Amino acid sequence: MKKTSVDTPFLLVLAALVVFGIIIFTSAALGLLARDGASFSSVAVNQLLLGLVAGSVACIILSRIDYRWWRPYTPYFFGFAVFVTLLTFVPGIGLELKGASRWISLGPITFQPEEILKFATVAFLAAMYAAHFKTIHTWRGSLLPLFGIPGVAATILILQPNTDSVAILGMAALGMLYAAGGRLRHIGLVVLLAAGAIATAAYTYPHVSDRINTYLNQQEDPQGAGWQIQQSLIAVGSGGFAGRGLGQGVEKFSYLPEPIGDSIFAVAAEEFGFIGTTLLISLFVLFTLLGLRIAARAQDPFGGLMVVGLVILIVGQSFFNMASTLGLIPLVGLPLIFVSHGGTALALALAECGVILSVSRRMRHKN
Repeated sequence: MKKTSVDTPFLLVLAALVVFGIIIFTSAALGLLARDGASFSSVAVNQLLLGLVAGSVACIILSRIDYRWWRPYTPYFFGFAVFVTLLTFVPGIGLELKGASRWISLGPITFQPEEILKFATVAFLAAMYAAHFKTIHTWRGSLLPLFGIPGVAATILILQPNTDSVAILGMAALGMLYAAGGRLRHIGLVVLLAAGAIATAAYTYPHVSDRINTYLNQQEDPQGAGWQIQQSLIAVGSGGFAGRGLGQGVEKFSYLPEPIGDSIFAVAAEEFGFIGTTLLISLFVLFTLLGLRIAARAQDPFGGLMVVGLVILIVGQSFFNMASTLGLIPLVGLPLIFVSHGGTALALALAECGVILSVSRRMRHKN
């Protein structure tokens, strides 16, 4: 007998992440309010209306639609996502900030189409691997779809440039290949090629090499390149075991760059301490385990592989964000999903969770 209801544990963890994320974001945004009330209003509307409300509606709708219904349409979804992302290079439509063409501006609405592209890439790749499930051990069944689909998306993202999204998309694609039963030598080959691409990017793009140099020499320029990581670590350390308390952090007001974005985990650590950040990390771990359980019990390879890819996208970005805040890896521009500012990222993450919940409605019972 098929399930008719969504996976309750996964839904509860998702709800907890969303609620905790909104609380952290609201507190972090107080720093922006103190600096510029108009910007605060714009950010709050974007996060709550475009992100939370629109994303929740998308989550509910997609959770009720049989995910198998739109499998034939994944190529068109991917084509649409590629087209929209290419619009970032069109003058008058694309918006360039800090030397990167990652945004589309339509009047008062500004969004990043890369989130749509990552979602569409995972869906299309899942459909392709499901179609070649019996030949996944061959290069034509494994590497050809990998280079043909994520390869196209990665090329566009590199041109923006957006190397961080390329890295997380590559992780999702490799995770899907492994889950589909791909051979380890094929995966190893891709990893070697990826390592070469990262080395090339470090020489090609100054911002990549600067991040690596700052990571390796965090103490050399505390007032310049090392300012963000140093202030992040100060915020994390000052939070102690239990934190200063909700809204009581001081780093967000004038010290932390991007307190509602790249540095928001530091704000959470300062106000909620070791206890709060451990809870947040534990929620993401539970999200991963419950998501992979849904993937393992999916009725078909398409559903299972899509869930694997989406879970890696959501959790991978979040852990990269937290790890960079703690100085464990070079600084990245990836969001802490459900927490960081970014209506597009929040809305798409909730939509992706709707797909995961749709798969859970139809997953096989454990024997």
